[in-house]
Amino acid sequence: MSSATMSAASTNATYLHGAELPSTALHLFDTTVSSLQKIPGSAILVRYIRSSYQDDPIRSLVELFLFIFAVRYLLAPAYSTKKVKNVPLTEDEIDELVDDWTPEPLAGPETEFEKAENETRPVIVGPAGPKAKLAGSGRTVTNLASYNHYNFASNPELTAKAINAVRTYGVGPCSPPGFYGTQDVHMKSEADIAAHLGMPACIIYAQSFSTISSVIPSFCKRGDVIVADRAVNFPIRKGLQISRSTVRWYEHNDMEDLERVLKKVVKEGRGKPLTRRFIVTEGLFETVGDMADLPRIVDMKIKYKFRIILDETWSYGVLGRQGRGITEQQNVDPTQVDMIIGGLAGALASGGGFCAGTGEIVEHQRLSASAYTYSAALPALLATTASETVALLQEQPALIQGLRDNIRAIRAQLDPRSEWVRCTSAPENPILVLSLKPEHITARNLSVKDQDGVLQDCVDECLANGVLVTRVKSMPKALGVAEKELAREWRAPPALKVCVTGGLGKREIEKAGVVVRHAITTVMKGKKWQRGGL
Repeated sequence: MSSATMSAASTNATYLHGAELPSTALHLFDTTVSSLQKIPGSAILVRYIRSSYQDDPIRSLVELFLFIFAVRYLLAPAYSTKKVKNVPLTEDEIDELVDDWTPEPLAGPETEFEKAENETRPVIVGPAGPKAKLAGSGRTVTNLASYNHYNFASNPELTAKAINAVRTYGVGPCSPPGFYGTQDVHMKSEADIAAHLGMPACIIYAQSFSTISSVIPSFCKRGDVIVADRAVNFPIRKGLQISRSTVRWYEHNDMEDLERVLKKVVKEGRGKPLTRRFIVTEGLFETVGDMADLPRIVDMKIKYKFRIILDETWSYGVLGRQGRGITEQQNVDPTQVDMIIGGLAGALASGGGFCAGTGEIVEHQRLSASAYTYSAALPALLATTASETVALLQEQPALIQGLRDNIRAIRAQLDPRSEWVRCTSAPENPILVLSLKPEHITARNLSVKDQDGVLQDCVDECLANGVLVTRVKSMPKALGVAEKELAREWRAPPALKVCVTGGLGKREIEKAGVVVRHAITTVMKGKKWQRGGL
């Protein structure tokens, strides 16, 4: 044994004896050192440990562990990650499994009510103008079930310009706007709508439904707070669901309840990291027909530091002296609203939707809004039609005035004169939402299903007398919501939907209103619904 090795061993032994370790540990250490000293070069290893680690036992143990792990890893047997663990099956077994498998249906089965409704659903042949021809019977009926409020669908000048756009640009761009789908007509339409609204910038989407349902999740994320009206439409609800934000509801059009919810949100957020907070509402509500109190909402937005997302799908092109929407109708500066969303597929007789706001808000959507980024751009013929109809509303204010005259004429035949229904729509709304009066519902003990049956019979009676109307359809149930939550969820009351058009004369619209009123009276006085449908 070398003198260096002996010296190292004696030094270690002296150190450990000084530490007063148990005799068993000392004996084990002595045995280990003796074995180590028999290995050639052990003195060099001991000297290296002593000089490098300065007798630090913790560092030595960590490195020893890493050394053992490396040796074990290198000596471990190799294995393949591509091993097939599937159980081999014969052809007969595969066929048996396929026969036993039942795919989940994409839609639920039809109810008896839906089946009966679908069997009698009228089909229009040709344009959906004020007078429409039905397939099968060939009858011509007065069409009060279309959003063609200004009869733009039958305007020969618009038709000629749409045809010219198809010949110039083709049927569609077949590409998302961010790739090569943006054309000069899209940029013109965005500029025209922004100028019409009085907003700095605008972005156009290819689908009206997916506009609001993409705008909301592009700005609202998990942890953000959204305060929404309970009566908002189905596309808004899908946007709220996709955003995964915290949603707080306030009672429909109840400004006092809105302020209560805003105060509660602000109070809960004190002392916590700052989050984005939004108020979401509609200009004209799709399922109820009434109008939001935008001036008060803007005041509360400023007071409590929220942002406003306003859906004007049903109010743009209808409200205001030049059809600018609820901001013009209620004399609100449009720049006080952070985002104005609207549809081009209704009164403007085009397609798609838009979102107007500041330049930063618009440019953010070009990369973050899924319906804009991953969908083909709006066809050029529809972008051209949108620009032209916006120009017509500004150049011909008589169009809006004529529609308002027809709204007043038909309302005079329905709401004040019918003892069975009441109109919940705003006076300027061309879509009349007619629901059964509460006293009749209570007296006849009519359930929601019974009310749908009554109103469907009213639709059929109107059609039998030459007037086509429709019903307000209930929204699908929210996915992933417990039954208790569904019971508390706001549901639109069953109602008739009468869509007024300026393409009919005053006498024609009054006559159609009389037909609708008499049809409701006939159904309500019939034997079928005298006792709640029993």
